[in-house]
Amino acid sequence: MKTPFLISEKIYLRGLCEQDLDGDYIAWLNDADVCRFNSHHVFPYGKKAAQSYLDLVTANPAFLVCAIVRKDNDKHIGNIALQNINYISRSAEYAIILGDKNSWGKGYAKEASMMLLKHGFLELNLHRVYCGTSVNNVAMQKLAGHLMMKEEGTRRQALFKHGQFVDIIDYGVLREEFLARFNQTVVQGATVF
Repeated sequence: MKTPFLISEKIYLRGLCEQDLDGDYIAWLNDADVCRFNSHHVFPYGKKAAQSYLDLVTANPAFLVCAIVRKDNDKHIGNIALQNINYISRSAEYAIILGDKNSWGKGYAKEASMMLLKHGFLELNLHRVYCGTSVNNVAMQKLAGHLMMKEEGTRRQALFKHGQFVDIIDYGVLREEFLARFNQTVVQGATVF
């Protein structure tokens, strides 16, 4: 077991590492079903590309990318990130991929997302977290709602997928909106429990 970074009931998050490149991670991005609503699966994804990505995100404070790992079997089932972190505007883009199909529909994405966003707001001092998803990705839209994200707009025909242009729905959540889910209040920048 590699060192956990954040731990919850059924999963833990840890940093991505070299060993992940030899596991299922690369195969996820080559799987049409896993990538049916995202921008991946356009070109074959290989170890060299994965290594370049790993090098970029582990050396850059604008990226917090974690492996999602099941506690019961120590299996790497997906990745989750706060990326494009802007420390002046205190904002970050949220992204997630749950590549292990046997882990779909079991609440792991919700659990990982709640944990990472809570860390983003309470430890990274973020003010806003945002994401975008295909208009066809109903599961991600539900997850955004669970994270207290509000629909902020639509990027018309912004993604070309499966031979057609599709809209991307943008979502965002502010610190106080997310923390209200935990019955916490923010008083002039400080969180009161």
